[in-house]
Amino acid sequence: QVQLVESGGGLVQPGGSLRLSCAVSGSTFSLYAMSWYRQAPGKERELVAAITSIGDSTNYADSVKGRFTISRDNVRNTVYLQMNSLKLEDTAVYYCRARTTWRDAWGQGTLVTVSP
Repeated sequence: QVQLVESGGGLVQPGGSLRLSCAVSGSTFSLYAMSWYRQAPGKERELVAAITSIGDSTNYADSVKGRFTISRDNVRNTVYLQMNSLKLEDTAVYYCRARTTWRDAWGQGTLVTVSP
């Protein structure tokens, strides 16, 4: 059973930075495409960033392009989301997702609050 544990959320001022981490256990991390989603209050969950299983390709939501960077460490079994130039509208619960053709798993989420 694959398990995902996010960390790194918190309170930050506009313009600040945070780095989220998602540690994966219970399965072979390098088989999974990884992604970050977020859900703001009253809104649907949306894709923020994604990275292939070997890290050779990434894609981003238009709203975060140039500010967020997704990366992965297949030795530490961890995926990261570096968030820079944070805006009020980035406030949300951020979720990590791991997918293969036979499995789809989510973490419990970590709250990011951007506030003056």
